[in-house]
Amino acid sequence: MCLGVPGRIIELDAATATARVDVLGATREVSVLLVADEVSEGDWVVVHVGFAIGRVDEDEARRTLDLLGDALAAEAAELEAERALEERADG
Repeated sequence: MCLGVPGRIIELDAATATARVDVLGATREVSVLLVADEVSEGDWVVVHVGFAIGRVDEDEARRTLDLLGDALAAEAAELEAERALEERADG
């Protein structure tokens, strides 16, 4: 499965068509070659395999990040429940 994740451009280098992007508090360097004429510092972009592939508004970015957070929390809860069942079966 492929996933594009929203991130906010915190620094843009037009000379190299790269940007430092904040994705959930982690900073990544990504290529903005595909969207170079559409973005500037402070903009939100969708990042996929090291490339900014599109610009997205802040509300949409935050909704997507909230959904990803919910999915990760649900997965963590499911793993914890499986672990508890295994421990009961073993013990």
